Amino acid sequence: MRTIQVTIDESLLTEVDRALQQLGVTRSAFIRNALQLALREHNIFLLERKHREGYTKKPVEPGEFDIWEPEQEWKNE
Repeated sequence: MRTIQVTIDESLLTEVDRALQQLGVTRSAFIRNALQLALREHNIFLLERKHREGYTKKPVEPGEFDIWEPEQEWKNE
């Protein structure tokens, strides 16, 4: 692991320190976890954008998925 310096607003640091007391973790662990979550969200954003761009380039054609409509019906028995 590497040590880095981070500049943070005093009010945000106060909120983080309150959360740390409740969670029982260190600032470093909390920040690592927050960064991992942010990276996961970023990756999801990139995948969703790629998905959206794909459908923009090749939109669904009318009737393209009609064959699957019977599969969506739930029978109440």
